Amino acid sequence: MSKRLFVKGNEAIAMAAIEAGCRYYFGYPITPQSDIPEYLSRELPKLNGEFIQAESEIASINMLLGASATGVRAMTSSSSPGISLKQEGISYMAGAELPGVIVNISRSGPGLGGIDASQADYFQSVKGGGHGGYHIVVLAPSSVQEMYDLTMLAFDLADLYRMPAMILGDSVVGQMKEPLIANKRPQTELPVKDWVVRGKGVGEQRVVKSLFLGDGELEAHNNRLHDKYMLLSAREARWEEFETADAELVVAAFGSTARIAKTAIMQARQEGLKVGLLRPITLYPFPQRAFADLTRRCKRILDIELNNGQMVEDVRLSVARDAEVHFYGRPPGAGSLPTPEELLEQIKKHY
Repeated sequence: MSKRLFVKGNEAIAMAAIEAGCRYYFGYPITPQSDIPEYLSRELPKLNGEFIQAESEIASINMLLGASATGVRAMTSSSSPGISLKQEGISYMAGAELPGVIVNISRSGPGLGGIDASQADYFQSVKGGGHGGYHIVVLAPSSVQEMYDLTMLAFDLADLYRMPAMILGDSVVGQMKEPLIANKRPQTELPVKDWVVRGKGVGEQRVVKSLFLGDGELEAHNNRLHDKYMLLSAREARWEEFETADAELVVAAFGSTARIAKTAIMQARQEGLKVGLLRPITLYPFPQRAFADLTRRCKRILDIELNNGQMVEDVRLSVARDAEVHFYGRPPGAGSLPTPEELLEQIKKHY
């Protein structure tokens, strides 16, 4: 029977990584994600794993690239400014089709900003923060349980599609404590890693690269990557619907903001307002079909984010043509989390 524990969200990520078979971690401390390297620095050596506090975020992402090229499960984590420094390495991993898990417990920005919760890293995560036309899997947990479950899923999706996967959380869900059922690693049929690097001494030499100089090679490579992203979109989009069956207005929100929105929706229901929630769990691939299907019936969407408007662009691109999309956001800053009562006021305004 799985254990029921009371842990922080950041600790849940570290626990799930170990359960998923990750034995290699490379990172650098930064608030509010430092619980992750702290936990893994203590636990990985017990499992004959490797924990390396690199000299920088740039070094850590390139260590992840190197470890991944050997076929092992490996991870790095950071917060917003550190993820910015990792972007070149993430682009190289995407170009070389290397799996690996990257955790962003995001904080306020731009620049150094502050340590408060923020959802302003949506563009950076979903639109490809580095150079080149690439994507990575982006999962947005809204609870400690999902921090655990989606971390294990991230490792599987990274291996299934040979691409980096990101957990995009924030300091709310990362620092809160909740009950957690520490489920065992799911039995997933994964492809054989017949691409891992090896020298000429052991069979045929294998090389992974993102440099393609032959006539037409790079174009063909990018088209193949694009086909993979389309397959990912068709198969792996995930979302949650709450009280949408009869909804006359649907709130769109992700991560920690969706938790607050759900409370506001329950309050609205108590007042007789037919309101529901559509929460993207995968930010990439974005659940476009879910929004399109729902807005064929319900024509009003209220997108709520802890920023000045980022995911709302994907919502507008996904809904039925005659649907109305409204936005309410709070820019990151000290004490900037909206209350359920505040969101209820916005629901009434747009109902």
